Amino acid sequence: MANRHRGEIEAQLDGKAFTLCLTLGALAELEAVFGHDDMVGLASRFERGRISARDAQRVIGAGLRGASYDISDAVVASMQAEGGAAGFVDIVARLLSVTFGGSEGTSSSGEPEPQREAEGIAGVPFPGTR
Repeated sequence: MANRHRGEIEAQLDGKAFTLCLTLGALAELEAVFGHDDMVGLASRFERGRISARDAQRVIGAGLRGASYDISDAVVASMQAEGGAAGFVDIVARLLSVTFGGSEGTSSSGEPEPQREAEGIAGVPFPGTR
């Protein structure tokens, strides 16, 4: 079971439950892949709320490897998520939110709290970087 306090989420891929976690090593991998020198640069890439299929593949792959699965990005590219493309975007959004936003502003189920959502904060994966 995923522990949000440790930066973990659970996701269904190919009909199986996986735990994903962006560890420091996984974040360093993403910095290198996306050509950023630091986590703030990485954050600015995603704070616009736009994500390509390649971005999703890389983030999900790094999250799986951060959780100790030996799964390459090529294997991730062939996986299916519930909800299709929207399911992949949801996985990435939840993973980035729990990694950079912690559990603050979300309920125990991981849903945005109404007050934070009304303030326009809940949808921002990297609070404090806008």
